[in-house]
Amino acid sequence: MTITFVGHGYVGLVTACVFANFGNDVYVIGRTKEKIEKLKSGDPLIYEPGLKELLKKNLNAGRLHFTLDYEKAVSESSIVFIAVGTPPSPTGEADLTSVLDVAKNIGKNLKKDSFTVVSCKSTVPVGTNLKVEKILNETKPNTAKVAVASCPEFLREGTGIHDTLNPDRIVIGSSNKEAFDLLLELHKPLTGDRIITDLASAEIIKYASNAMLATKISFANLISLYAEATGADIETIMDAVGADNRIGRKFLYGGIGYGGSCFPKDVMALNETGKQLELDTGLLDSVERINHTVRENFVKKVVENTTGKNIAIWGLSFKPDTDDIRFAPSIYIVQELLKMGYKVSAFDPAATENFKKIVGEKVKYFENMYDAVSGADALCILTEWNEFKQANLGKVKKMLKSPVIIDGRNIYIPAKMEKLGFKYVSTGRKTV
Repeated sequence: MTITFVGHGYVGLVTACVFANFGNDVYVIGRTKEKIEKLKSGDPLIYEPGLKELLKKNLNAGRLHFTLDYEKAVSESSIVFIAVGTPPSPTGEADLTSVLDVAKNIGKNLKKDSFTVVSCKSTVPVGTNLKVEKILNETKPNTAKVAVASCPEFLREGTGIHDTLNPDRIVIGSSNKEAFDLLLELHKPLTGDRIITDLASAEIIKYASNAMLATKISFANLISLYAEATGADIETIMDAVGADNRIGRKFLYGGIGYGGSCFPKDVMALNETGKQLELDTGLLDSVERINHTVRENFVKKVVENTTGKNIAIWGLSFKPDTDDIRFAPSIYIVQELLKMGYKVSAFDPAATENFKKIVGEKVKYFENMYDAVSGADALCILTEWNEFKQANLGKVKKMLKSPVIIDGRNIYIPAKMEKLGFKYVSTGRKTV
C-alpha cells in the first residue's frame, strides 16, 4: 500500500518508518528543505532509540521518501495521515492552524476519480475531523472521493518504536466503511485490540487516556506531599495502592510532575473544551495545579538543604531516552534557581541543545556528568536516565563541595545513601 504522512516529528517519523518496514511505500511531507535533506541523508532530527537505524534501513530499501511535494505524495496514496503539532494556544486550547492548513493542501492534491482516506493522527479536540472533512470537500477536485478518519497514536517518546509495533489498542473512528476497511488492512501486521468507533469518540479517547495518566501522576504527587509532611514513605504507599488490581502501579510515582509534548497540552485542551461546554472541570484544574506545586516544592527543597549557590543538575529532558524538553520540569526549576542567584551546571545525555534554545547560556553545560558535579554545593536529579542510576556515587561524593543530593525522581535507596554519607533528599520519603 502507498501511504503518506504529513509531519515528521515523534509521531509522524516513527510511524512512517514502522509502516515502511512492513513493506509499504511511504511518503513523508515536510515544510523546510533543510530538514527534508537531512532526513533523506538518514538523520532523524530527533533522538529516539533505534529510529536512526530503522530510518536508514528503509531509505536504503527505497520504501521511504521525504518530500516537500504534496502533489506526488498525496495523489499516489490510498491513506494520508495528518501528523503535525497541535500546541497549546495562550488560553490552553489546541492550536489547529497546522492541521487545517495541511487539510487544504491535501484537498487540492487529491487524485481525480479515486478514493483516499485522510486520517488524523494529530491529537485534536472533538469536532476537528468534521472541520477537516469540510475543508477537503471544499478544496478537492470534483471527481475525487475522500473520507476522513481519526486514528490516534499512543506511543511514548523513548519507546516509540516498541509502542508502535506493540500497541494495546488501535482506535479507528470514521463514518465510512471503506475507510475502516483500508485502515484495518494497513494495521494487519500489528497486535492489539481493534476499537472501531465514530469520529467524536476517537477524538476524545486520546485526550481521555492522557488525562487519566496525568491524573495518576498528580495523585501520586499529592500523596507524596502528605508523606513528606507526616514522615511516611511514598514508595511503600504506592506499592500498596498499586497492588490493588483495580488501580495498578503504573504512573503512581512521586516526583516533580509530568511534562513532554502530550500530557500538559492535552490536559489543558481537554480542560478548555470542558469549560466551553460549560462542564465542571475542577478535577483537571487540580491535576494541573498539583503538577506545578511539586515543582515549586522541589525548588524549596534546594533552598532549604543547601548553603552555597552552586548547583549541579543531572537530567534536562522531561523523561529518559528522549531529547524532548517541551514542558519539562527542568525548565521551571532551573529558571527559578537562576532568578534566585544560583549558578547552575548541567548534564543531559541527549537534551542539552534543545534546553539551550529555551534557557540559553546562563547555565554551564557539560558533556560529562561527573564534570558537571565538580565543586557544586549539591546535585539535583531531574530525569531518571539509566546512567544516573548506575553512577559512581563514591566519585560523586568526592567531587561535590557538600555531599548533598536532592532527587526529584527517587532513583536511589535512602539506606544506601545514608551509608555512603550523603544528605539525601528525595520525594515523599524521609531525608537521610
